[in-house]
Amino acid sequence: MSYRIGLVGKPSVGKSTFFNAATMNDVPEGAYPFTTIDPSLGEAYVRTECAAPEFDRTCQPSVGKCEDGTRFVPIKLVDIAGLVPGAHEGRGLGNQFLTDLNETDALIHVVDFSGQTDAEGEATEGHDPREDIEFLEDELDAWYFDILQKGIQRYEDKQLSDPDPEEILGEQLSAFSISPAAIKQTILSIDLTVEPSDWDGEEQQLLAQEIRKRTKPMVIAANKMDLPEAQENYEEITEDPAYDHLTFVPVSAHAEKALKNGAEQDVLEYVPGDGEFEITGDLPREKKTGLEQIREFAGEFDGTGVQQALEAAVFDVLELKAVFPGTASGEWTNGPFRDCFLLPSDATAEEFAYHLHTDIGEGFLHGIDCRSERQVGAETVLDDRAVIEVISTNQ
Repeated sequence: MSYRIGLVGKPSVGKSTFFNAATMNDVPEGAYPFTTIDPSLGEAYVRTECAAPEFDRTCQPSVGKCEDGTRFVPIKLVDIAGLVPGAHEGRGLGNQFLTDLNETDALIHVVDFSGQTDAEGEATEGHDPREDIEFLEDELDAWYFDILQKGIQRYEDKQLSDPDPEEILGEQLSAFSISPAAIKQTILSIDLTVEPSDWDGEEQQLLAQEIRKRTKPMVIAANKMDLPEAQENYEEITEDPAYDHLTFVPVSAHAEKALKNGAEQDVLEYVPGDGEFEITGDLPREKKTGLEQIREFAGEFDGTGVQQALEAAVFDVLELKAVFPGTASGEWTNGPFRDCFLLPSDATAEEFAYHLHTDIGEGFLHGIDCRSERQVGAETVLDDRAVIEVISTNQ
């Protein structure tokens, strides 16, 4: 599978620019509400250190690419249509937004940290980015709360058959990919009893919020950070304990887009995510001046932030790890290190086999750690960047 990261935010904050910069797609960009109507799907990449050099090999990626020992592993990025307050009640593109959002594994919320876009996506000055952060969380919490309440009502209606609460709630919340066991663990983690009739309205809201945090983890892409107003807001907000549950990344989406455009036109050398680049072509003075301003920003923040936001979502928030299929014999049928997969942090050798193919998983015998050449069992949790050969009866 390829993980799907949802790109969300109110209209006109640079969300489509971020999407285009990350994927080099060409979706409309504009400083007016609902530039994006339908969700756009593109391929973006996250970086991990390639394992091939450790085995004195040159990798031949089947997807993505490898540059100077850095592997770029593909993910899906979904640019979801603009949101306005009241979406859970159907305002704006609300219902469609929530449907599209629910098909993603994690969210990157693009926020205009310069304060130059108001709650409706109109140009302004001095808008507090906190309002944008909170309005999206509030919308999602209200959505989850509505669905949780329906589950509680279903449980109360079925009490005579004595069902387990987490089973009924799990059925109601199944669209959020949370199991009954995980629901029970979430209930206990916030010190509630497992009996829904004991919960008051405030406790129901607290539970809905906690389920939302666990099933739709979020990164804040603090966009337009090349502006001094944005940097002032960033310092204040990231020091506020009220936002400790969120991951913030300073971003300039338009800077990333400019660097990638320059690289495509062979007028500069730039590897996505790097804090440095080299101008290699003749450019007009105004473009050189603009690039020098980008150089100053990228040097200060160690990149434009677009690549860093994607990786924060994949590696920090979703806690995924990279795993390479390998061969202990050193003999490669289709070229060395063609594939690199992203798996959950607790993925085992057997789960990796199933990830490769259901038949391979069903015939799993054991794995071989290609670094140590040791056999690993079905329940062995794989390390990040593990190189594993799977031995199966179905190969």
